[in-house]
Amino acid sequence: MAKISQVSAKYIVHSNIEIDGVVDRPDVIGAIFGQTEGLLGADLELRELQRSGRIGRIEVDMNTKGGKTSGTIVIPSSLDKAETSIIAASLEIIQRIGPCNAKIKVTNIEDIRISKREFVINRAKELLKNMISATSPDSQELSDEVANSVRVMEITDYGPDKLPAGPSIDESDEIIIVEGRADVINLLKQGFKNVISTNGTTQVSNTIIELSKKKICTIFTDGDRGGDLIIKALLNVCEVDFVTKAPDGKEVEEITKKEIHKSLRGKIAAEQIKLEIDSTPKSDKMQESSFKKAKQLSQQQLNRPQQNYQQRPQQRQFERRDTDSRRDNKERTTDQDKAEFKKLLEDLVGTNGAYILNEKKEILGKVPVTELNSTIKSLGSGVFAVVLDSSIDPTLIQIAEKASVQYVIGMESKVKTGTTRIKILTVDDL
Repeated sequence: MAKISQVSAKYIVHSNIEIDGVVDRPDVIGAIFGQTEGLLGADLELRELQRSGRIGRIEVDMNTKGGKTSGTIVIPSSLDKAETSIIAASLEIIQRIGPCNAKIKVTNIEDIRISKREFVINRAKELLKNMISATSPDSQELSDEVANSVRVMEITDYGPDKLPAGPSIDESDEIIIVEGRADVINLLKQGFKNVISTNGTTQVSNTIIELSKKKICTIFTDGDRGGDLIIKALLNVCEVDFVTKAPDGKEVEEITKKEIHKSLRGKIAAEQIKLEIDSTPKSDKMQESSFKKAKQLSQQQLNRPQQNYQQRPQQRQFERRDTDSRRDNKERTTDQDKAEFKKLLEDLVGTNGAYILNEKKEILGKVPVTELNSTIKSLGSGVFAVVLDSSIDPTLIQIAEKASVQYVIGMESKVKTGTTRIKILTVDDL
């Protein structure tokens, strides 16, 4: 005898039953078959439908409490909607089960296909999501992956010491000196091919010493104490031009492309680092990072007596009163100074950057215009001139006055004439 289960049925009839008395499960099933027999005709006879497998096993679940019985009746059906509804309605004609009064109420007819359809939709969404996540990358991702792989493959062993390096050390006018092989690989991935490693030691190789004599060298170390020691070792024996470090607590091998570019843009002139190291007492043993301390030059290195700082307010007051001396500021600037400033300004056109110069008109560093004010504040003193590819605004002048800057050179000026002691030069003046 074929009998369908709830899983393979199309519909399931759910109904509640209440009996005024105590009966058993077979009594209920017998009443269903007996009292519906001959009621719906031969085609809808429950026994025949169950025998042919179009009606499944009738499930009855009952509980007895206080002399009364209640429960549920579940009937699976593979008939169509109309026939299933007729079978369900026929259950409600049953009014007695054995010697007891009974009442059957159909609560709902569940369409199994709807729940199956919902399962199919949810499962299809999950499968599609997995398929998309596992799909092959697009053409751009493929290109980037291949390019990164090729860049990593380009790492070479340079010189007799076989130092890890990029392929463009000989061709490039500038080189970047890092600590280890992993640092070289990370910079190669980001497109920097003029990188060479010190092999992570403070014993400087002759290869790097010779390269520093021929090329513009930038030291790029980790943001920890080990990086400070390597900077100090390289500055002692190499002709280094610039120094920069990864963010505090991070290593060059792990920083992102944005952090790499930001660190290189914020590089500081090596001469400034050397001044700070020389002024640090031997007992300090580099307890505090020289890279950070280089941003604050001491008054002793400026070779300016303390009297100048005490007289500055009076001098500024005198300059505000003496308008004739303000008019002569630009006239006292020599043609050679103007030529040097003009050349520096031309180099900056289109870069939105700024040069910070010392008294010898040597470049201490190059920073974005957006970071210029904070950089001058951090330096505090030791800045002779500032050349920027932007307009000169009053805020910059106020900060420059506090830092004792002598010249500010820009594309144009928004500062009123006679309101500052600083010599302001623009493109028209040059």
